[in-house]
Amino acid sequence: MSIANVPNQYLTIAEVATILRVSKMTVYRLARAHALASVRFGNSYRIPENAVEEYIRKAGASAQT
Repeated sequence: MSIANVPNQYLTIAEVATILRVSKMTVYRLARAHALASVRFGNSYRIPENAVEEYIRKAGASAQT
């Protein structure tokens, strides 16, 4: 199965914090500042998996320059 056939998964703030190795508050700040794409359901945020991958890719590109 290719990744293109898999539906986009939404991660919780805690899951993203673990992946990025930052605090949950940092992930909230990134989401509120629109530095990390997010969807808000009621009082909770969900972050698309591809948004996390894109954020990591951009962070890696800026670290190399």
